[in-house]
Amino acid sequence: MKFSIARDTLIKPLNLVAGVVERRQTLPILSNVLMVLDGSRLSLTGTDLEVELVGRLDLEAPGVDGEVTVPARKLVDICKSLPEGSNIEFSVEAGKATVKAGRSRFTLSTLPAADFPTVDASAGDINLEMQQSLVKQLIEGTAFAMAQQDVRYYLNGLYFEVLGGRLRVVATDGHRLALATSPKRAEAADLGVIIPRKGVLELSRLLEGDASVSLSIGSNHIRAITEQFTFTSKLVDGKFPDYERVIPKNPDKSVVGDRAELKQAFTRTAILSNEKYRGVRLRLSQDSLDITANNPEQEQAEELVAVEYSGAEIEIGFNVSYLLDVLSALSQTQVRLCLSDEASSALLEHAQPPADDEPERLYVVMPMRL
Repeated sequence: MKFSIARDTLIKPLNLVAGVVERRQTLPILSNVLMVLDGSRLSLTGTDLEVELVGRLDLEAPGVDGEVTVPARKLVDICKSLPEGSNIEFSVEAGKATVKAGRSRFTLSTLPAADFPTVDASAGDINLEMQQSLVKQLIEGTAFAMAQQDVRYYLNGLYFEVLGGRLRVVATDGHRLALATSPKRAEAADLGVIIPRKGVLELSRLLEGDASVSLSIGSNHIRAITEQFTFTSKLVDGKFPDYERVIPKNPDKSVVGDRAELKQAFTRTAILSNEKYRGVRLRLSQDSLDITANNPEQEQAEELVAVEYSGAEIEIGFNVSYLLDVLSALSQTQVRLCLSDEASSALLEHAQPPADDEPERLYVVMPMRL
């Protein structure tokens, strides 16, 4: 195996593929990246047995075909340390890989490509063609609400649901819920699967621009295919909770405010909130929102924000971090907060319907006692 490639061409796909590889592995070969050369097409594969990423790139000139696995992290560090614009010559001989660039020369150990594990390659039950930017918006608008290391393992991921031909993405950690629905319909049967946390974060890293991505969803895996990459993730084997039940039905109090102004006010009051519980108290009266925070040191922060509100006075507590996450995920200038009473969850959304190419977004935050 032998080829030549520009350092700047190799570094981005190599970095993305190496991101899937865990630093500490029980199997040594899982610390490696699989390199396969077929004519002028080079493919790079990294996996941790749960997630697999295959990157593809074209060489300017064909090389000598072959396949090998080399240490992923070392190869990335070598490529990053080389000067921009340099050319890399890669060759394999007698079980050793040689990387040459200018006056630099590195020799790396290898492991046989035949021993490299591959993730299930079976076809999916449902196939969707979507813009990468839209799928990225759906993920980024919800992923922050995923649980982390929760014993309810099915919450440690993102729920992908095809409903009426539209892709809906849902996340919850039991205290809040984030939901985003794509605007476009596709000819596809209804289906719901849970993508594990690592798969979600890696997929979001890959998606960019308005080029299309093919999503293939099966009973035990999801695959995303673009011109440059094929990404595969195993699914979480579990049942996602009935999220529709926690969405408040017909809340009778509605507040509309400026998103940036609210975000700044919450950011400032958060400074003096209890570091552990992060609680802030919201007091609503005619066209006014009073936000206060206290901490065990008897310190207090107060902000008064002008809002559109004409209902009865109400006082309710929330985790300020949850409110800030939602305000960061929403994009319109004006946002709407819907409430029923002090003990019921709040509904947050855009004040205006989304544009035709924008996903619908909806957030639920549970109140907290202060």
